[in-house]
Amino acid sequence: MRELIRAIRVTLVLWGITAIIYPLILLAIGQLAFNSQANGSLITNQGVVVGSSLIGQSFGSDKYFWGRPSTTNYSSFAAIDYDPTKAENLSQRTGVSGASNLAPSNSDLVKRGNEKDGFQGVEVELARLNLVGIKPTADLVYTSGSSLDPHISVESARSQIERVAKVRSVNLNQVEILVAKNTEDRFLGIFGEPGVNVLKLNLALDGL
Repeated sequence: MRELIRAIRVTLVLWGITAIIYPLILLAIGQLAFNSQANGSLITNQGVVVGSSLIGQSFGSDKYFWGRPSTTNYSSFAAIDYDPTKAENLSQRTGVSGASNLAPSNSDLVKRGNEKDGFQGVEVELARLNLVGIKPTADLVYTSGSSLDPHISVESARSQIERVAKVRSVNLNQVEILVAKNTEDRFLGIFGEPGVNVLKLNLALDGL
């Protein structure tokens, strides 16, 4: 009986440490030292949450920079370019993530059309870019693995500068400066490639 009581006590102590004390310590550290990251890296505009720096959004207007295509239309609730009344935006309410699972060598990827998921295939994306004179790049044509990627390459952003500046009737240099300010370097200076956060860039554009 003594051994049984001792075992119960040890179990309760370990349960208290691992299930209550340890999680509370991590929660406190996260809220104090990494408050923004711990709460979703949310981005606000005039006090209103408009998205997260970790999740992309769908921008269809010519006055905005375009991000990567998405098979889920980014599943975004608070996009600054989001209209909940449109049927094609219903997938934005699902909160899902995922790509087409088709390799670049698969011919079905080029022919694929799925308006429900917000991604109409490579041919449609190429036609849209060619129509406005933008040189197609891989990240403006193909979806990411998660379909939630908030970044595009620096090359993809620069290729859109002239179009955005013309539509907004602003100085070309102003837009170039905003692209440079919203370009994020490699992680720790060595991992990945520089990228431009499309949501932050478009919010900066609206602030001009």
